Amino acid sequence: MRQGSTDDRVAVGRPAPPIAGTTLDDSAFDLAAYAGRPVLVNFWGPSCVPCRDEFPLLLAKLSEYAADGFAVVGVLTDDPPEPARQFVTAFGGTWPTVEDPARSIRAAYRIAARPQSYFIDRQGIVRSIQVGGLTDADFERQYAGIAP
Repeated sequence: MRQGSTDDRVAVGRPAPPIAGTTLDDSAFDLAAYAGRPVLVNFWGPSCVPCRDEFPLLLAKLSEYAADGFAVVGVLTDDPPEPARQFVTAFGGTWPTVEDPARSIRAAYRIAARPQSYFIDRQGIVRSIQVGGLTDADFERQYAGIAP
């Protein structure tokens, strides 16, 4: 497939586009390492009020579904790394947040707004997309599509 074609971008029912890069704590990251686990990929930034509002929900759900192997992966979108590092530290975020300076991850995932979340099943297939902040009910409905 040609890079940048519409055929290699995200869609429900298709494999999640690759995410590889460096996290806010300067660790290497590759979404492929999460194969076999239900994953929520969340595009966010600390200047986004709805992103800040949903952060405690993500913390709670990560803990609640830990036995399932549930993982949250953040992708920093439209904000510089330092404020994001400070926010994650202040609010106790434990999941990786990948930097996207070239905006290639954002492009592959067709980000329309922040926050935007992708629910990916154990086989790496995108099962649902949430544009805008998640509520508890939104999360539970969509998690049921990727849970064991």
